[in-house]
Amino acid sequence: MAAHRCSRCAWLFLVFIFSLYVVVSSGEPTQGNDQHAREVNNPQTAAETVKQPSEDRRWEATQIDETVPFDAAAHKQDFTVPDSVLTSTPQLKDDFQEELVIRPLHSGDIYASFQFRTVWETDFTKGSKVSHYRLFPKSLGQVITKFSVRELHISFTQGYWRTMQWGQPYLPSPPGAELWVWFQDTVTDVDATWKELTNVLSGIFCASLNFIDSTNTVQPSASFKPLGIANGTDHRFLRYATLPREIVCTENLTPWKKLLPCGSKAGLAVLLKSEKLFHSSFHSQAVHIRPVCQDGPCKTTSLELRQTLNVVFDLHTSGQGKREWSLFKMFSRTLTEACPLASSSKIYIDVTDNPQEEQFELSPATHLLSQAVVLGDRRSFSVYDLTQQVTFGTVHSLNVLIRWKSTEGDMLRPLLHAERYVAGYGLQTGEIHTLMYNNHPFRSFPVLLLDSVPWYLRLYVHTLTVTSKGKDNKPSYIHYQPSKDRIRPHLLEMLVQMPPHSVTEVTVQFERALLKWTEYTPDPNHGFYVGSSVISALVPSTVAMNTNITQEQPLFSTFFPCKEESSYFMRVYTEPLLVNLPTPDFSMPYNVICLTCTVVAVGYGSLYNLLTRSFQIEEPNPGLAKRIANVIRKMRGVPPL
Repeated sequence: MAAHRCSRCAWLFLVFIFSLYVVVSSGEPTQGNDQHAREVNNPQTAAETVKQPSEDRRWEATQIDETVPFDAAAHKQDFTVPDSVLTSTPQLKDDFQEELVIRPLHSGDIYASFQFRTVWETDFTKGSKVSHYRLFPKSLGQVITKFSVRELHISFTQGYWRTMQWGQPYLPSPPGAELWVWFQDTVTDVDATWKELTNVLSGIFCASLNFIDSTNTVQPSASFKPLGIANGTDHRFLRYATLPREIVCTENLTPWKKLLPCGSKAGLAVLLKSEKLFHSSFHSQAVHIRPVCQDGPCKTTSLELRQTLNVVFDLHTSGQGKREWSLFKMFSRTLTEACPLASSSKIYIDVTDNPQEEQFELSPATHLLSQAVVLGDRRSFSVYDLTQQVTFGTVHSLNVLIRWKSTEGDMLRPLLHAERYVAGYGLQTGEIHTLMYNNHPFRSFPVLLLDSVPWYLRLYVHTLTVTSKGKDNKPSYIHYQPSKDRIRPHLLEMLVQMPPHSVTEVTVQFERALLKWTEYTPDPNHGFYVGSSVISALVPSTVAMNTNITQEQPLFSTFFPCKEESSYFMRVYTEPLLVNLPTPDFSMPYNVICLTCTVVAVGYGSLYNLLTRSFQIEEPNPGLAKRIANVIRKMRGVPPL
């Protein structure tokens, strides 16, 4: 038995050795052929692979295997895949890009603009239901489908953009919350759909958009054209509303970051730290959804979701005191990787005013330079490509540092900016002044002004005046919709031609209405806000604008469509107004209640006591001798005295 058991083990050992030899001999030619095929496809990479360690060679081989070798291709030709398998596999046609633009300002402040763009080759206008979402957020996709939305633009802004100090922003937005939507022509009841949409968006972004109703919603006729593909511009399907008193905080930023494909875990979104973003002079976050073209003839369309965040860090409020900025000082974090789902991830540093590094020094240095036409001017940028591992260096971390060398230099005045204020005295009448500045030395251009005034400021339209350089400037187009008390606001749109190097002033008088005591806010003495005026214009450009919408460009220069090479579109917002209304003395009800309660307690209480109280005669207390005698009589069993 022992000999038989030993011979059996010997046979098993021989079989194992032979099997191992067959496997090794069959694997060596395959590996050699694959390596030979890779060397034929890319000889330079094959030569570099010899010098790299084994781990690097493995990652390099993974990248090169994307090109199919000859043997694998022949094998794939012999293997036939059933049609059912090909049709059941969904083909993902979406793309995600992220960018960060940093512009050093002459005041010592710094402007950072984040751009996140998701393009999905689908069409919600055809009524087709989409159940598979990859990069595009499902919550917004369901909203677009349910409410038949063609374009949606929403922004939340804290602070006011100082145009004369900071220049023009890449994407303007008014203080507070702004929402304007283009619906599809299949919507029958636009007002009801608009109301339901605002309630849903209020829940998605954790904002007070549910306070949008007919009293602060207007229907512009010329100011807000579609920014995407538009077959028609029937303004019955357009709604615009603002909430100038909306406060932007962390609860608005968190759901905004969750819409990103990588969230705030990777890529540029890791810099979005709430305690740093809200400790700034200006902060604005927005979401823009629109249909765009994929090619020149626009035969195929896609849905674009663009999330933007603009922030301006102040030199003095930051607490550092010196003109030196870095990613860590601005956001308390550095970058270690790009978003794995992003096809492009770049950082742009505006170095137009610093060609020879005379104003500031940039480190780490980069050899990538780019030029783009932004707001009618050709700008130069230093580019950091986060998809390249070389960008992070040996420490695997990127912390861009901007160190100022000189404080000299003046900022070019913007060609168009505007101001707004309230004049007058008392609490009965007043006057709204809107100033529009054209700083172009020799070119005049038209501007479109939109004013939405609440119903409790009753405008006197016959007092409307438009003056330029001390002379009357008659508007070529005026659209006015009067208000209805507690139903809709005033809407005033006009097209004004602005002479070169001039100031155009628009004034209109109003009367303050007396509200019901239930319509006042909890702090009525603070005042009532009036939304910003909106100024839209085609401003002359100093360089030829790019009209090719399909050409690859930086995201911050491709938001507004450009149809002419000689001009570019610009939108400017003024300050919101704070108006005091006749306010009753809300302490008087309290005083009346206190006086009434006092009278009731003193007068009626005393009378009630007299009527209901029972009176009894109380005998005087006996003396000490009598009490002692009663005790003795009690002990003797005799009745007390």
